[in-house]
Amino acid sequence: MRLRGPNEAIRAWSVACTIFLFGATLAQAQIVSSTGTVDLTSPSIATSLPQNDNASRIRKWMSDLGINYTFIYTNDVLSNLSGGNKRGTIDQGLLEGRLAIDLEQLAGWHGLTMYSNVFQIHNTGRMLRDYVGGINTIAAIEAMPTTRLSELWLEQKFLDGAASFRFGQLTADTEFFSSDLSSMFLQSDWPTIAAVDLPSGGPAYPLSTPGVRLKFDPTKDVSLLFAVFNGNPAGPGPGDEQARDRYGLNFRLSDPAFAIAESQFRKNQGKEDSGLATTLRVGGWVHLGEFNDQRYANNGLPLANPASSGIPATHFGNFGIYGVIDQQIYRLPHGESDSGISIYSRASLSPSDRNLVDTYIDGGIVFAGLIPTRAKDRFGAGFIYARFSDSVSGFDQDQIAYTGVPGSLRDREISVELTYVAQVISGWSVQPDVQYISHPNGQAGRDAKVVGIRSTLNY
Repeated sequence: MRLRGPNEAIRAWSVACTIFLFGATLAQAQIVSSTGTVDLTSPSIATSLPQNDNASRIRKWMSDLGINYTFIYTNDVLSNLSGGNKRGTIDQGLLEGRLAIDLEQLAGWHGLTMYSNVFQIHNTGRMLRDYVGGINTIAAIEAMPTTRLSELWLEQKFLDGAASFRFGQLTADTEFFSSDLSSMFLQSDWPTIAAVDLPSGGPAYPLSTPGVRLKFDPTKDVSLLFAVFNGNPAGPGPGDEQARDRYGLNFRLSDPAFAIAESQFRKNQGKEDSGLATTLRVGGWVHLGEFNDQRYANNGLPLANPASSGIPATHFGNFGIYGVIDQQIYRLPHGESDSGISIYSRASLSPSDRNLVDTYIDGGIVFAGLIPTRAKDRFGAGFIYARFSDSVSGFDQDQIAYTGVPGSLRDREISVELTYVAQVISGWSVQPDVQYISHPNGQAGRDAKVVGIRSTLNY
């Protein structure tokens, strides 16, 4: 069959996902390989579904060949009760299909794996963009409605599995600048400082781009990662970057490079370890493109000055440094490595003259498994602090001075979130959530209050 254009290709992906999902809802067997269980998503509703021997045998047969698939469906109902741009309620959903093929099992190619995932995104509006009008994430699945190819890559392991080389259509947020503990929060996402400072938000949900990634594990508790990506996933142009690459099929290679490196250090990560678990990540990124000055024109005058050229001065390159810590402060006796009470934080800095945000800090506290009758439940509180750069505040000050029109200086945006993740059955959780957003888009007097509930199904 010949696919004529991206629309037919997307429909083909949708049909394939539907067929797989129908089979998945019947199956109960776990995904296993010759090297053990492959947890693409855990826990799974498969353990709670009625037994169906035929479907189980089919999925087990595929797994024995090295072909494993899984689905995650996330749905949010969110309401902005006050502040921001406007009040209102939206419903949004994300169906993600993942496919992993062990090519060593399937074709005898030692250490080679293929992976792909596809998004089907739908909503009745976007809470952050349309209702709150800020820059910090409200719910990480928010995106333009579409069916989109995300990642599509091959990974070759070598040095007896201690190193791997990955290439293809990639994202950075799956491996870099992330906190495992923060993943329970709706706000958990590619950090604001990267999302607003990098072209098209960088290679992060929902956009991906061609790249290569090298990973080396000198010990079981240390990992070194380095990656280079095409520097503008959607490509230059006006308007919404997601509209410029609506289906994830741009595969751009000509934009200036974006590179990121990270060192990871872990301690007491296993169930058999009795000490408190720690994960520390230290990293940095560089972008080799040109970036507009946030305050001054190319003739040296403030952009707000009527005598300026109106064309921003340009700077070659951009960069950022960051650190991440996940620290357990209390562990249940004989509990899992993430049980008890843990805290996390991410912090980052970037130059002020060429960036919207120059300082970023987030963090929170997570309580896991503390209720004896609800051992799988978690609850916690998190915050995000994004500081608008001095150049941005200076531009606002210049505008007031040159126009004589009163206004406000963009200063910061702070988001606070309280959430509880309750497991209904294995693989299905519901999550009531409350958020307060101070100074959306750095503007005082527009504080927003958002409440909602998330439902997540894993198979």
